[in-house]
Amino acid sequence: MLDIKLIRENADLVKENIKKKFQDGKLVLVDEVIQLDKEFREIKTKADDLRALRNTKSKEIGSLMQQGLKDKAQEVKEAIAHIGDEIKILEEREIELEASIKKIMLTIPNIIDPSVPLGKDDSENVEIEKFGEPIVPDFEIPYHAEIMEALSGVDLDSARKTSGNGFYYLMGDIARLQSAILSYARDFMIDKGFTYCIPPFMIRSDVVTGVMSFAEMENMMYKIEGEDLYLIGTSEHSMIGKFIDTILDEKSLPHTLTSYSPCFRKEVGAHGLEERGVYRVHQFEKQEMIVVCKPEESMEWYDKMWKYTVEFFRTLDIPVRTLECCSGDLADLKVKSCDVEAWSPRQKKYFEVGSCSNLGDAQARRLGIRVNGENGKYFAHTLNNTVVAPPRTLIAFLENNLMEDGGVKIPVALRMYMGGKEIIKK
Repeated sequence: MLDIKLIRENADLVKENIKKKFQDGKLVLVDEVIQLDKEFREIKTKADDLRALRNTKSKEIGSLMQQGLKDKAQEVKEAIAHIGDEIKILEEREIELEASIKKIMLTIPNIIDPSVPLGKDDSENVEIEKFGEPIVPDFEIPYHAEIMEALSGVDLDSARKTSGNGFYYLMGDIARLQSAILSYARDFMIDKGFTYCIPPFMIRSDVVTGVMSFAEMENMMYKIEGEDLYLIGTSEHSMIGKFIDTILDEKSLPHTLTSYSPCFRKEVGAHGLEERGVYRVHQFEKQEMIVVCKPEESMEWYDKMWKYTVEFFRTLDIPVRTLECCSGDLADLKVKSCDVEAWSPRQKKYFEVGSCSNLGDAQARRLGIRVNGENGKYFAHTLNNTVVAPPRTLIAFLENNLMEDGGVKIPVALRMYMGGKEIIKK
């Protein structure tokens, strides 16, 4: 959410940013919110003036009563009797206007960083850099579900009976492999100086609207019927929510946290669910990294964070590339974002396995996360990044470590978490 002062004083900048995100339908909202804000400030000033007048007259009445001038005191009372009613009407209008302004402000996109490439959608995202040599082996690589099934590692049919499409049972060494990857990711981030955390897996609506846009919420979140609770789609939601309505000591920054959680997503949209795979599913596990920092440090942290993910995947012998998200592919709260994509030797292309985002002060402004600094209070900057998100990572891992006989090599980094195993045998 932007500062209303920015919109009031730099309307053209805000409109130009909307155009860069190809959301021209929102241009009218800028003028609308400016008009509502003008009315709100006028009414607030009028109400404040009336309250001040009432206070002055009340003191005058008290003084007259002390002097025994009851008749004059009564005259003053009658003269200001209507003020209370006027103030009440103005206060009710203030509340209405404040709600209308906030509703619009939540839909106006954040100002994107000047370095973000312009583009309408993800088809215009820009490749930044490749890491590792993408290899296509001489033998055929089966579909990932077939690799898992050949290793007795997944049961999609039973999951479909118990829960429907988009769910799965992981079994045996494949289940153990997923746990190993998550444990390694946890320790990898702890070694980078991050504090490990397991957050709540459900959050209230005020946290949901603080960390994401309405469109994302509608397409992602599962609501708990009869309660003000939602299942998290990623631990970023509850981890950023951890700081709601707090004033942080500037000397305590940055807060660097790495969190484990299950994630639950509706996956509403054009992509749909896979009938015979685990690439796009309703339930998965994830290791995330979160940073809350000073505004001047957020871009430095952004670069550190996506590089951690690249380093992590390279230790698993998985080639990756980074992809800069263009303006039209950025969610409304994001200032800058890039995807980390893993190489698929079966498809002979890269696919997304993680995303790193700098949200500026958008989430902090919505949630009231402020910093007490030497020169006064200001809103913190927040960032999030995927360390690893099985089972999608399993797909990349299995394809890139598959051997011709159907077994799967275990990289050195994971062996201690797999009981010393070097190969998962068919």
